[in-house]
Formats: sequence, C-alpha cells, structure tokens
Amino acid sequence: MLHLHIKRPRLAVLAVTILTLLTLGLAGCSLHLASSSSYPIKANKVALTDAQIKKNLDTKLITTRQDTQKAATAKYKAAAESDTYTLTHPYVKVNPYGTSPLSALVTFKSSTAEKITYTVVGKTDKTSITNTVKGGYTKSHQVPIVGLYADTNNTVKITATTKNGQTQTKTLKMQTGALPKYIKNATITTKNVNKSKMSIGKNQLTVINRTTKQPFAIDADGAVRWYDTNYSQHTIEQWSNGHIMILSKKNQSSDVYNDLIETDYLGRVYREYGFANKTSSTDGGVETTVIHHDLVELPNHNFLATVSDGSKYKEDTLIEVSHKTGKIVKVIDLKKILPKSMWAKYKKGTDGKIDWLHNNAVDYDKNDQSIVLSSRNQDLIMKLDYKMGHIKWLYSGKKKSSWPKAYQKYVLTPTKGTITTGGQHGLYLLNNGGNNSANSENFILYDNNIDVTNGNKRTSGKYSQAVAYHVDAKKMTIKSTWSYGKSLGASNFTSVIGYAEKESNGNVLIDFGYKSGGQQSNIIEVTQSGQQVFNATMKNASSKAYAYRAYRVPFYSSAYVFDATK
Repeated sequence: MLHLHIKRPRLAVLAVTILTLLTLGLAGCSLHLASSSSYPIKANKVALTDAQIKKNLDTKLITTRQDTQKAATAKYKAAAESDTYTLTHPYVKVNPYGTSPLSALVTFKSSTAEKITYTVVGKTDKTSITNTVKGGYTKSHQVPIVGLYADTNNTVKITATTKNGQTQTKTLKMQTGALPKYIKNATITTKNVNKSKMSIGKNQLTVINRTTKQPFAIDADGAVRWYDTNYSQHTIEQWSNGHIMILSKKNQSSDVYNDLIETDYLGRVYREYGFANKTSSTDGGVETTVIHHDLVELPNHNFLATVSDGSKYKEDTLIEVSHKTGKIVKVIDLKKILPKSMWAKYKKGTDGKIDWLHNNAVDYDKNDQSIVLSSRNQDLIMKLDYKMGHIKWLYSGKKKSSWPKAYQKYVLTPTKGTITTGGQHGLYLLNNGGNNSANSENFILYDNNIDVTNGNKRTSGKYSQAVAYHVDAKKMTIKSTWSYGKSLGASNFTSVIGYAEKESNGNVLIDFGYKSGGQQSNIIEVTQSGQQVFNATMKNASSKAYAYRAYRVPFYSSAYVFDATK
C-alpha cells in the first residue's frame, strides 16, 4: 500500500521489490480448507457461498470519472505534442483535473535532450518539495507539480539539465485558492518539531487519511500542501506505479462509499471500480459500503480488500479483485476458518449486523505468499496461507487451552513481558520480501489497548501505543520488541482507529486518531529511543472526519510517470 520496507509505509508499497515478483501471479481460486491432509480443521458451513458473495458485491470497472476528464486530457495531449511551448514560455495549468487544487501541470519542449527537476519553494527551512521527472533525458517534457500552498502565489523553479551538465532554470509563479471549509476548519498545530531528525527527505509529506471528508497532506510546519476534493473513507493507498487508490463516493450527499478510484496526485483518474451491496434482506436492500478498512496491492497488481459480504455478518471477509476486469477472483470468508464459537452466538449491533471479527488490516507477505490480518473484535492477529487459507499462526490474549483442540498448535506462545494487544489497528509487515525469512519476521501495529474480547483487562483503557513484534515461526513464539505511547497515559488513549508506521530512518509515525473521544487527532513521530521529533494535533475536524491513519509519503514516488499522450 503506500509503503516500502526498507521502511514499508503502506502508501509507497512494493516499489523496489515489485519487479522481481511480477512473474509470480496469484491463483484466483476459492478456499479449499478441507482439501489438504496437512490441515486438520474442517471448514465451517456458512450462510453464503463464494458465488453468492461475488454476486452480492457486484464489482465491476466503471468509467464515470474518466469520461468527464477526456476533454482535459485531450487538451494536455495537444499541449505536449505542440512545438509552441518552451521552458521560457511553458504551458501551465494549476489544478489540471479539477480535484487536486494544490497541484499543476507544466508542459514544454526543448531542442536538446534534458532531464527535468522542479522545486516548490517552501516557506521555511526543509519544507521545499523537490522532484526529478522520471524518464531521463528527453526533448518533450510533461512535469507534474505537487506540493503547492493554498491561497498563495507559489514560487516553482524548474531546472533543465543536459547530458553534459549544462543547466537552465525557469522560475514560475502559481496562484492557488483558499482551502475548503472541512480542511480549513480542521486546524493543525505543531510542537516538538525537529526537522533534522524527521524522516522527510526532499519530498515527503504526512497524509491525513480521514474517516470521511477530503483527505489532505501536511508538511513539517503543519501547512496543507495537497488535498483531494473527492470525499474519501478509510482508504488511501499508494500503488507500485506511484498512483493512489482512494475509496470515494458518487456524490458528497451520499452515505455510501462504493467507488474505488485509481488516481494520482494531480487528480487524473486511470481506473475506477464500482461496488454495490443491496442484497441483505435484513436491511431492506439499502446499499451499504462494501470496502470498510483496508486494501493491499498483490504482486500480480490485483488488490485484496477487507469487505462485508452482504449477509447478516459484517467485516469478516476478504476479496481479491482483478485489476484487468474489476471482477472478484477470490473470496476468503473468515467464518469458514475461525472457530464457529467465535461468531455463531455473537450479539447483533444497533445496525442489526453481527460484527464478531471487525477485520481492519491486511498485508500480503511476499516471503511465503501469506497474509497477515488484524481483527479488532477478537483482539486477534493471525497469519494465513493465501492460496489455501490454512492458518499459519494466531496470537491474542485468549489462552491456548481456550482454543478448540484443532487450533491450539497454531497459537503463538508469548515470551515474558510481551504486550497483549486490544482492539488493535493497522498491522503490516516490516521485513517483507527480499531475502527475508517468513519464519523470522517483524511487524508493527497500533494497539488501542481496549479489551474487546481477549485483550489485557488490567491495562485496558489506560493508554494506547505503537508496538513492534517479532515472530519466530519455527519455535512458534512472539515477543514485543519496541513500543511507544504508554508514557503519554490516558490523555492519548483512543478506543478506536489509529496507525503506526516505521520510517526509513527508524523513526515511527503514530496516529492517535481518536484522542479525547474524537475531539482531536494527534500524530507523533518518535525516534527509536522515544524522542518526539514531530507532534501535530488536528482539532475541529467535523463529525467523523478524524485521522483514521497517517502516512509519511513521497510526493511523488520515483516510479510515477505522468503522460497525457497515453
């Protein structure tokens, strides 16, 4: 997702290791839990078949937004092919697609082959955004500019460098408008900022991935440097090609987010996936949001998403969707895998649905083609073989002896002092791919520390924290190796949402997203020794517009290319 590890911030996923994995592919098959003699657990019978779930969710490719952008793209294609525009007199369009007001497109041609670099000049030290346009030395240049300030006549410097090292710089001024009210009113204040120790590089911003309203990104001063006018919910992930996936909706008045958009930071839409869930008899056929918390790009470029399946149970299913066809090619119904005692008698919520699992995070393990999951309402972390659905390991505060006998061999044994999570969010792997071993791996998560069913009753509600873990799958042990948040006490306790992301320099960015009962979202970057080097607080965010997650992301990634001629 938007992360690399080295680092693996979920928004810049797979950019380095993806090239070695493209040939792997993943079988688009359903679970075959009882087909392997090595797997002792017989699949539970459930209400819906995989075919019924596919029909319920009705995934498909749509072109709504792409169709509205055709005229704009044609205009930019003509500009790119014209000989009229030069570095001295380039074609410039701020907010080229109408949904990314703090971006711009600059187009021109040169008589010699040149490499292009641009800088959006920052207002203070270490807040400038600098990118080199991918493509090397060419004579035709389409420069995607990101990182402008709102309501500012921005200074942007574009430098053209020839192969023999000669340079020419053009300084442009780009005027932008004021922020929309739901971003402007969500005031950001910062403290404990140490830019020299932050993980920001030349072009990194902090994305505020909100529970609703417009997503945005801030610099080290807390100034907004990017936002998207599309309302989003929970999901913003950066793909291996530098595009971003945003879960949005058809119009702002709708309560349902069932449009998944593959776009970029300029607002150009490359692909759209539509979902529809109207089949549940218990809700009178009213459409509900399908994707609810997370999605991850697979090595074959399909995506794996946490979904509700259209039955009376919710948020306990995953689907793999083909990026080529928009159709579901694989279903994982966790009621088939986990003990029936967990879900068969779980109480309904106020919406009439049974939220027994509340799966809120998924990551794909390239080391052994498995997936790791975080399930809030069972305080459970688990790993599954992706192809067959076999359990590899389980961890929660539920004692091994309390699991049905067939499951006990998969329960990890915690070493002394290991943290038992409660209601946790945002789990992802740290040593994913390369030459790493799936038998010895690390992951990080955000521990809300609320005892939902199997959490730590003694500490529940006293603090929330980021926690890193190490799993030894040969010895079937788990230990917590690092944590931060306990020292902040009850003031930073968050009963819901949150995220922790390890940065390339070893720092950890932590989103205490529901601080003070949702009145604040507090984003803190700390070193491994626990020194705060960035502390940003968002207040007055409006109802349900909290910081669901916070990502530190390059704007834009080195894999990203903009080309209006294609």
